[in-house]
Amino acid sequence: MTAHRIMPRTRFLFVLAAGAAVVLAACGGAGESGTAGDARSGRLTIGVAFETLQTEFWVAAWNALQARAAERQITLLEAVSDGDPAKQLDQVRTFLTRRADGIILVPKDGKTVIPMIKAANAAGVPIVLLNRPADATDAAHTVVAPDNATITRDTVAYLIQQARRSNPRVKAAILVGDLSDVNAVGRRDGFEAAVADAGGSVDVVARIPTDWNQEKALAGLQTALQAHPDIGLIFSSSDFMFPSVKSVLSAAGRWKKAGEPGHVVLGGFDGDATAWRLMVDGYVDATGVQDVFFEVDAALRAILDATQGRIPPPRIADPGFVLTQANRASLEARTWGAIVAKQGQ
Repeated sequence: MTAHRIMPRTRFLFVLAAGAAVVLAACGGAGESGTAGDARSGRLTIGVAFETLQTEFWVAAWNALQARAAERQITLLEAVSDGDPAKQLDQVRTFLTRRADGIILVPKDGKTVIPMIKAANAAGVPIVLLNRPADATDAAHTVVAPDNATITRDTVAYLIQQARRSNPRVKAAILVGDLSDVNAVGRRDGFEAAVADAGGSVDVVARIPTDWNQEKALAGLQTALQAHPDIGLIFSSSDFMFPSVKSVLSAAGRWKKAGEPGHVVLGGFDGDATAWRLMVDGYVDATGVQDVFFEVDAALRAILDATQGRIPPPRIADPGFVLTQANRASLEARTWGAIVAKQGQ
């Protein structure tokens, strides 16, 4: 799965309660007939099923879907499965019973989503997977997901450029995600591509497996820094591991802002609120941003195209962008983590 920072429990419960209220409003209450939510008014109805709302990224996507749907006068039937694929399959079947015109789905994984796609196919209802692709299947669907490899390659290329300003040969470390997750694989591959493009100027001294676990990230980076105290560049495959990076570098006296002596060039992937705050404070040099607004717009557009007789592509790649200290101000409005950070002030 894609890793993102866990929301504080109190905030999560508030968001979930607000989402539940929207669900009831969209569904028209318990007494509504089995027809689509706004069939009488001719409005399009889309079922939205998220595997979880316990991360900042998914809440940002959820809120963006609500806002974009409202702009287009689309009714949303909404559900959260709390990590239970069987529950999510039941939710998809409920959407189909209610005659949803399309389904947007955030699945738990690529395997358990396939029966959901097949159920939508059998009902003739277009289905879009948001951010997480399915395993190989002939069942028709569209996936909107980030181009992990390219975004990471471009991010790491920028980090290498920054690191080489103070040292022509850079010692680097990468915190690798769970390689059973296609997102982690893409990010690892993007890192390796950028290193290869650097033509021997980067010596990768540590490839640290984390399995998206903070404790493993912290322990692995401690070991790497003890063995190579002159590491000059660290890339984290997800921004949510920056607290572990900060802890290790602080203990070693290396938690320095860009431009300060001893600064370790830091970069990540996601564009979350933690990364944004650390960039504002001057500690993180760059992060590859998943463009949640692009992904939401593309998912809705794919459903609209399908309902109008146009066949959407099987995959729509989110090109994302590299957020740096140089372009941070100009890209603030497009960075979902900046919005989350400002809402939490």
